[in-house]
Amino acid sequence: MARYKRLQGFDVFFLTGTDEHGLKIEQKAEQLGTTPKAYVDEMAAGIKKLWKLLEISNDKFIRTTDDYHEKAIQKIFMKLLDKGDIYLGEYEGWYSVSDEEYFTESQLAEVYRDATGKVTGGKAPSGHEVQLVKEECYFFKMSKYADRLVKYYNEHPDFIIPNSRKNEMLNNFIKPGLEDLAITRTTFNWGVKVPSNPKHVVYVWIDALCNYITALGYGTSDDTLFKKYWPADIHMVGKEIVRFHTIYWPIILMALELPLPKHVIGHGWLLMKDGKMSKSKGNVVYPEMLVERYGLDALRYYLMRAVPFGNDGVFTPEDFVSRVNFELANDLGNLLNRTVAMINKYNAGQIPALTANVTAFDKELEKVAQETITAYAKEMDEVHFSNALAEVWQLVSRTNKYIDETEPWILAKDETKKEALDSVLAHLAASLRVIAILLQPVMTHAPKEIFAQLGLSNSKMEIKDVKYTDLPKEAVVVSAGTPIFPRLDMEAEIEFIKSKMSKNEKAKGRKAMAEAARKTAEQAETAELNLTKKEIRFDKFDKVELKAAEILNVERVSGADKLLKFTLAAGDKGPRQILSGIAQWYPEPQELIGKKVIIVANLQPRKMRGEVSQGMLLSAEYGETVKLLEISDQIPNGSLIG
Repeated sequence: MARYKRLQGFDVFFLTGTDEHGLKIEQKAEQLGTTPKAYVDEMAAGIKKLWKLLEISNDKFIRTTDDYHEKAIQKIFMKLLDKGDIYLGEYEGWYSVSDEEYFTESQLAEVYRDATGKVTGGKAPSGHEVQLVKEECYFFKMSKYADRLVKYYNEHPDFIIPNSRKNEMLNNFIKPGLEDLAITRTTFNWGVKVPSNPKHVVYVWIDALCNYITALGYGTSDDTLFKKYWPADIHMVGKEIVRFHTIYWPIILMALELPLPKHVIGHGWLLMKDGKMSKSKGNVVYPEMLVERYGLDALRYYLMRAVPFGNDGVFTPEDFVSRVNFELANDLGNLLNRTVAMINKYNAGQIPALTANVTAFDKELEKVAQETITAYAKEMDEVHFSNALAEVWQLVSRTNKYIDETEPWILAKDETKKEALDSVLAHLAASLRVIAILLQPVMTHAPKEIFAQLGLSNSKMEIKDVKYTDLPKEAVVVSAGTPIFPRLDMEAEIEFIKSKMSKNEKAKGRKAMAEAARKTAEQAETAELNLTKKEIRFDKFDKVELKAAEILNVERVSGADKLLKFTLAAGDKGPRQILSGIAQWYPEPQELIGKKVIIVANLQPRKMRGEVSQGMLLSAEYGETVKLLEISDQIPNGSLIG
């Protein structure tokens, strides 16, 4: 959507980020033996890395641990407290740590009772266990604004999209009676403190929701962006958090006397055939793998095409490979290949001028192209990305049919048909130009490649006012086109993706290891070992603790040419420091930042050149070269190795 609006000439501010506070984060960090801040730092870095790989075009990435955001949250809380919309009370009810949400007994999907019928627990609608919580907390007067919110829904029927989500909010949460919301906790510390009563931590959803305005400077000394871009045109959120964005968030804004976002869109999930992705089910597919093997455009196209608006999409290896083969390689890729080849063969590589109504089929193709442009704009404006792509493929299909109808290879044999042949070649190029322009919001590489192979300028790819007839004159195509989406071996690629699903991967790995062990068992007993040091017993080796660690920073040690000082995240309560004498093999040590390596974690700390070294980095030495041993970035920091 952001790319689409920019290509229409709009000034766009696209915000994304991470919600980093709460009991769930605190507990997870404790399990990993690290601090909450170190844990969320690692998570945020991973998300930013993925966003970069997927070429997400966000203008800002906010973290709710950002200092300016936390200060703004405190100001917002005190403003609402002073206004009387927040009051101190006591809460008793059911809380899901995983969902970070409170539930009444009637809202639980499953209720546990003892022999006397007393409720002892239960499950939230998500399936996560709940626990009984009783504590002093601050409440937000949601009930005060319930009627005003319903009125707003009625006056703005497209505020919640799709409409079914609005009905869910009304029937399940508002009509039964909107209760005041507990917005602080006292049983954990990882969060924004209430300035006037610091034993209270602001409930994560109040903290998280306000990021939309704090990121623009609300509650800070510079609110220029807030004045420019608020209210937001679109909030795009997962369907599981629509409730917070369409009940709690609008009421908070009403209490702050701020305008509401124009639309809140609850998108569906991408599921597998057997439900949500889960490592325990063995159905996890990582985007990094798909991008590396099939290219970014194939993945971006599939994600936008396979998830229909307002509903869930289902990923299967068969569907993914099929779409790449038939829609991208066959329909679009082959259309480009044929067009470039024919322009080279029949017109010395130059695209002829576009002339209307030369063949009996020109008018129909032009009509379909214009209808596609109009329908595409309507679907994109309504955030129906899958439908918009379907419209583009109408033009792709119609253009392929146009080739079969006009038979340019027959026209080329008759010199009297040269005008008709030129018209066909020009219409093919004109269609591809429009197709490439319309695909830009979804595909970040293929449209430019199409323009490049057609000899068109990438500076003239705006979606705004795109016209089929605006084909540049005298463009020269490349002498030899290359497939932008190579055709895949269906059976082999489906099997490859299945093999990369976590459970299958582990099972195959275990099977391969067992087979290898069986084949080499006899050889192992008689093999001549090439050792440089004396053998040691296993019990001595077992005293060495090897861990996975991520390099957060690396710099040279002043006055020591051979030493590099590494700062690493290794699952400790804070970063650790290790010195290593490998400076001469890494003239640009900053390139190591973000790499995952193996460390000896329980080596007694020692001082070198006035700096403490808390362990050792494992490296390999061959010839005159020394290289650090790097491991997969999928391995969590602090994982034991051995």
